Amino acid sequence: MGSTAVMGAGSWGTAYALMCHDAGEDVVIWARRGQVADEINEQRTNEAYLPGTTLPAIRATDDPEEALADAEVVVLAVPSIGIEDQLRTWGGAVPADASLASLIKGVDVATRRFGSEVIAQGLDTDPDRIVVVSGPNLAKECAQRLPAATVAASPSQWHAERVQQAAHAPYFRVYTNPDKVGVEVGGAVKNVVALAAGIAHGMGFGDNTMATVITRGLAEMQRLGVALGGQALTFGGLAGVGDLVATCTSPKSRNRTVGTRLGKGETIDDVLASMTMVAEGVKSSKAIVALADQHDVEMPIARGVVAVIHDGLDARDALEALLSRSAKPELYGLND
Repeated sequence: MGSTAVMGAGSWGTAYALMCHDAGEDVVIWARRGQVADEINEQRTNEAYLPGTTLPAIRATDDPEEALADAEVVVLAVPSIGIEDQLRTWGGAVPADASLASLIKGVDVATRRFGSEVIAQGLDTDPDRIVVVSGPNLAKECAQRLPAATVAASPSQWHAERVQQAAHAPYFRVYTNPDKVGVEVGGAVKNVVALAAGIAHGMGFGDNTMATVITRGLAEMQRLGVALGGQALTFGGLAGVGDLVATCTSPKSRNRTVGTRLGKGETIDDVLASMTMVAEGVKSSKAIVALADQHDVEMPIARGVVAVIHDGLDARDALEALLSRSAKPELYGLND
C-alpha cells in the first residue's frame, strides 16, 4: 500500500507499527537503542516494552535517517518530554511531503505546547500536515489484535485520510475528525484524570467513585478543550469519553497504575523510579492546570492531582478539598 516510518519503539510505537503492517504498509521502526532494533529484527520481539508479543516482519533500525528514507507516513511515537530534542537530531531527514502522525499525549511543561505544536515548530512545517491519533488504544490489547478504534484528526482531509489508511487494520478502525485541538486535548487530559482514578482505586473506593471521577473529569476535559478552540461534540467520541474510560479503568494503563500506587501510600519518586515507560500525565498535569488558569477554566480534579503529585499533598486531604467545594449545577462552565 505504502511506506510508514514509526519513530519510537516503546509499547505504543511498537503496537502501532504492528497495526500499520497489518493494514498493508511497508513498515520500518526506529529504536533509539541498537539492542532493541536487533531484538525486533532477529527475534521478532520487544520484551522491554511489549512483552509476550510476537511481531510480524517489521524492519527495525537505530539509524533515524534509514528509517525515514522515502516514508510516506511518519509516525511520531516519542514521549512528549523527548520529542523536541529528537527533532533537532533527525528532523531534517523527514521527507517534505510525508504525512505526520502524532501519537503524543502530553503537554510540554515549560511552553504549554501540545505535541502537534512542538512537531510543527520543530520541523517548521504546516500544522495541518500533522495528524493527531488518539483513542482507547491500550498498547498490549492492540498488539493482541483485539478489536478497537481510534481517531486521526487534522483540518487537512488528505493527510487525515492517509494516516487513516496506514493504520486501518482488519481489527482496528480509524475514524477521521477535523477537530485536531479537541482530539489532542482529550488525549492529554485523560492521563491526568486517570491518575485521579488510580488514586481513588488505590485508596479502596468503589465503582460509584470511579464513575464520578470519569464523568467529572470528562467535564473538565471538555471545558478546557472548548476554551482552546475544540468542538464539544469531540469529547463524546473515541478521543474523549472512549479514551477516558479505557485509561481510567484498565490496570494496563500506566497513568492509572501510577495513581493506584500513590493511593496505596507510595511516593511519586519511588513509583517513577520503578517504571521503564513514561506516564505522560505526571509531567503534563502541571502544564494542563497552567493552561486552565490562563483561560479561566475550572479543573478541580486536575488541580488535586497536581497538589498530590507535585506539591506533596496527602491524597485524603485532596479528596476532602474536592468534596468540600461549594455545590454547583452539573453543567457549570460548559455553556458559558
